[in-house]
Amino acid sequence: MLQIIQKRKYAYWFSGIITVASLVILIVWGLRLGIDFKGGTLMEVQFGKTPTPQSAEILEALSGIELRSLTVQPTKESGMLLRYLASDEGSNDAVLAKLKEIDNEVMELRTDFIGASVSDQIKRNAFVGIVLSILAIAAYIAWAFRRVSRPISSWEYGFGAVIALSHDILVVIGAFVLLGRFYDIEVGVPFVAALLTILGYSVNDTIVVYDRIRENLQRSVIGKEDFEITVNRSLNETLGRSINTSLTVIIVLVAVTVFGGESIRWFGAALLMGVFFGTYSSVYIASALIVTRYKMKMRP
Repeated sequence: MLQIIQKRKYAYWFSGIITVASLVILIVWGLRLGIDFKGGTLMEVQFGKTPTPQSAEILEALSGIELRSLTVQPTKESGMLLRYLASDEGSNDAVLAKLKEIDNEVMELRTDFIGASVSDQIKRNAFVGIVLSILAIAAYIAWAFRRVSRPISSWEYGFGAVIALSHDILVVIGAFVLLGRFYDIEVGVPFVAALLTILGYSVNDTIVVYDRIRENLQRSVIGKEDFEITVNRSLNETLGRSINTSLTVIIVLVAVTVFGGESIRWFGAALLMGVFFGTYSSVYIASALIVTRYKMKMRP
């Protein structure tokens, strides 16, 4: 049997370092925000010629115009979605003029402006959504484990899960701070969707481990087996399932990240990091914290 929980201090050090580092760089550098959070222009056009120009060709044609945060996303029926921070008519006219050099039959289907007030509302909603999701998960775990009151209470299971989830989210955010700082990768609404998906996946893995701990506690005789040993045995019993499940998801996300289009590549990358650290935190953070809490309560 692997001695997993007995080596929790090394996991605490590792997680503490990367979590603090993520917080520091987030405060110092911040995330590189896209137009969803900063405001800008969304233009949809439709090309007339066949084949439809590729995204790389459009980006090269528009490189002469100073457009910050420019992204190009193909749509059905020979269409393209262009997003950029500029929101003045001059920039829009310049973009259309460049597109007409590629295809004189190009048509402007719509042009939407995202104002600063809308962007601020999106940021607030994203933050509130993530915080409420974490609190709701903690409340659910406390309720689900209400019948397991020994040797620690059910809400302490929920607290351990919250710390693990916060750890996963902060690590992914820290990684995207670095990507934004050194590779100009911006985050938008899809990044928030990725964070919420990570919360769901990570807590699912944590509940599987917690549920096995609950089963082993209910089967054991009170005082016969130390709580730390019970938790370690439960981790060993679920470790294979956790690794196999995560690997299947990771293989798909690697394919999405490497071969996916520009519009979903970084969404896949965020999920990839989140699944990896979510599996790690379920074993080495969430489970270890309830053992640490137990040790604290047992001190004279």
